[in-house]
Formats: sequence, C-alpha cells, structure tokens
Amino acid sequence: MSFKLVIVEDEQIELKELTMIINNEIQDIELVGVASDGITGQQLIDELCPDIVISDIRLPGQTGLDMLSKVIPEVYSIILSGYSDFKYMQNAIRLGVEDYLLKPLDNNDLLQALSKITLKLKDKKENSNQNIIQIQLIESVSNHLINNAIEFIKNNYQQQVGLQEAALSLNVSETHLSRLFKELVGINFLTYLNTYRINKSIDLLINSNLNINEIANKCGFITPGYFAKIFKRLLNTTPSKFRDNL
Repeated sequence: MSFKLVIVEDEQIELKELTMIINNEIQDIELVGVASDGITGQQLIDELCPDIVISDIRLPGQTGLDMLSKVIPEVYSIILSGYSDFKYMQNAIRLGVEDYLLKPLDNNDLLQALSKITLKLKDKKENSNQNIIQIQLIESVSNHLINNAIEFIKNNYQQQVGLQEAALSLNVSETHLSRLFKELVGINFLTYLNTYRINKSIDLLINSNLNINEIANKCGFITPGYFAKIFKRLLNTTPSKFRDNL
C-alpha cells in the first residue's frame, strides 16, 4: 500500500533534503511531484490528487496556508516554517494541518509526522474497504433442499459447476431444483451462483494482489471476459475500474 506525496518548497536545499528522506527512508510513500510556489503547488495538488502534502508556509504566489485552505480536508498536510509565531500555528491548526515543523528540519520529527499520517491513511482505507457493500444474497430459506443447493454453491463456486452438477449432487431433477430455487430464493440458480462468485471476486480485488485473470479463474468464471461481463452487469463498472477506485 503506497500513498502519494507532493512537496511545495521554494528553497532548493530544503527540497533536496526532503526528497532524499522520502526516497531513501520511507517505504509507504511515493513522491509524485514537487513545486516551488503556491500557485503551481495548488495546480499540482488538483492534478495529482496526493494523499499527503508537505509545504513551506512562506511561498511565492500564495502562502502554504492559503494554498492548503483550498484543498483541505482532501489531503493530509505538514507545514514547514522558520517562524514559530503562535498565530501561524493557530491558523495551521484551524485548517486541519496534521503537523507544524520548524526549520531547520529535524529528520526524526518529519519521519514521526509522516508515520502518524500513514497510519491514519491505512486505517481510513481499511475502514473504507470494510464499508463496501457486497450484493446481498439470501443465505437460507425454510427448505432443506434449497439450503443444500446454496451450500453446494458456497463449496463449489470455484469449479466449473452449474445447475446440472448441483442437481446431480443433490439427487434431484434439474427442473425441480430450478423451479424451487427461483420460487424460494427469488432469482434463478445461475444468477445466484454468478452473484456469489462476484462477491468473492470483490474480496480478492480489495484484499489481494492477484490480477484480473487470476481472480476470474479463482472465482470459477470460464474466461476473464465473461467475468468482466457479469461484474459490469451487476455493479455497473468493470473489475479494473472497481480496483482503481478503491
């Protein structure tokens, strides 16, 4: 899990030091852009949508606080300043700035500030993932045969199975199983099976690094194309776009 960072700093020595710290000492953060004035910094933030911004408080064009006032609370931010004036700190706190670090910069202070932010970002992402609502499916009905059919799906969704295999396993006719399943569950057997597979694919899209082809195969879809077709039909987006938007 990597988070995007933009630095807005007009002093080249400070910028070089910050870049070195980020690139050499921090694994969870990727430096995606730098700017040397407040106007360009704001444009860069709007364009790159970083998770974190480190900015000097005194910048050409507009101050770091003025710049951040136009993007907070969209990003987590750290202000760097050679000024310890309490009014600056007050304004930074009012804007929701995560930390206010004085120059000359102490590397440990910066690392601690970034560590706190990455922990917050990770918690936020995990909570966001947990709040993704999967497609609701009935898990049990007042019929032993249909409950066994649902259990068959849960145990065999990764395999190339369908109504025929389920009926054979349950020792009933396909016609009887199909009719009773639709009557009691509200959707047909294949729709339930594919929806269950899609729910499992959502888990893998969120919580694994498997590629789309691997997820399709692991969830029992015949081809990645068929997987994408069913995914879009049920969720109105593709698996790739779904993962990109996490």
